[in-house]
Amino acid sequence: MKTRFFFNNKLLLSAIVLISVTLVQCKKDGTNASALDRSVASASIDSTLFSPFYDSTKVPYADVTPDANDYIVREGVLSVVKSNCATSNCHGGAVNPTLTTYAAVKSLVTAGTPENSKLWELLTTNDLNKAMPPVNLTKEVTATEKNIVYNWIKNGAKEYPALEDFRPAAIRSITGGCTSGNCHNEATAVGYWARSNYITYTSADTATLKLTNFTTGAVSYYPQMINTTIKNTVWNAYKDSARKFYADTLANASFRVWKVFGSRGPLNTYDDIMLDINYPKSVRSSSNAYSVNGVKVNCKGDYLNATSSLLSRVDSTILLANPRTGVFATTNQADMTWSDGGFATSDIAIIKAWYFSDTNVPDVWKFGINNAGIFKFRKSGNIITKK
Repeated sequence: MKTRFFFNNKLLLSAIVLISVTLVQCKKDGTNASALDRSVASASIDSTLFSPFYDSTKVPYADVTPDANDYIVREGVLSVVKSNCATSNCHGGAVNPTLTTYAAVKSLVTAGTPENSKLWELLTTNDLNKAMPPVNLTKEVTATEKNIVYNWIKNGAKEYPALEDFRPAAIRSITGGCTSGNCHNEATAVGYWARSNYITYTSADTATLKLTNFTTGAVSYYPQMINTTIKNTVWNAYKDSARKFYADTLANASFRVWKVFGSRGPLNTYDDIMLDINYPKSVRSSSNAYSVNGVKVNCKGDYLNATSSLLSRVDSTILLANPRTGVFATTNQADMTWSDGGFATSDIAIIKAWYFSDTNVPDVWKFGINNAGIFKFRKSGNIITKK
């Protein structure tokens, strides 16, 4: 009898625990659950996080047989929904609605307005009787997953991404990954010009950056303009002069740029990047000096007579042709992402997708003069032309 009574008590205790857990989960109540804050402030959302619907995206103008940099692999909305909501015993099975397709998920959102979307409400509400997935103390949508859903809805809740999805992530990669240290930043460019006595400054306006090559141990020193006013004034004036000159090289000859870069051209902002795309740094800062009316200048007059472009310096799978001569390079130039930045293939693919999607990038720097093509795939030899 004692043994049987003990056994029955164990069953009773187990039943009580099971019922308690079930009640907590079904009512979404309990001390810990009630303390959860599932809300997300819009100010905390990272709009530069690439947020597609599917996990794999083939970029525009990928090769016929896509190469390494032709696919973007990032967690998408469908994966977030499947892992948190559309499991086999929930909205991936018998529980309606079934959320396993684009159409089904899209039906829960108002494109462009996350705050008015049912999906966003379910993921972020603090009403624990509405919260999805059900709050059971062990499963909660992560902040990154919520960010992905928010961006996707905000950018139009499209099945396949477009410019508004590519550009923020691409610009973040370039401005964040390429401007550090002595690389593509305004402080280095203007600091070099100051130390070269191109501009007026005091010793307090600059500092020296010391960089050590971790492979060779070699130490390099780079001047940095730390006076923000001087840096912004000089750099903005430089950009204005460059654009003015190349808009009409004869009428605006007096605006011909003459400052060479001691290092790489700045890519701190979208505006900087567009300057580099339209008028490559290799053209604006030529190693060969030219003379105009007896005055030494260091830029080429023809901005299309270039053997380097931003995209060719990013993507190792393509080769660039000089737009003016049509002659293709024989080796890739992708030092900006491999030797310098160490970007992942998906980062490069995002930059490529943005480059060909952005209408602010001129067709001549995508497809060459008269659609002759200036980019070709290194492996296949296929030339990219406008579709």
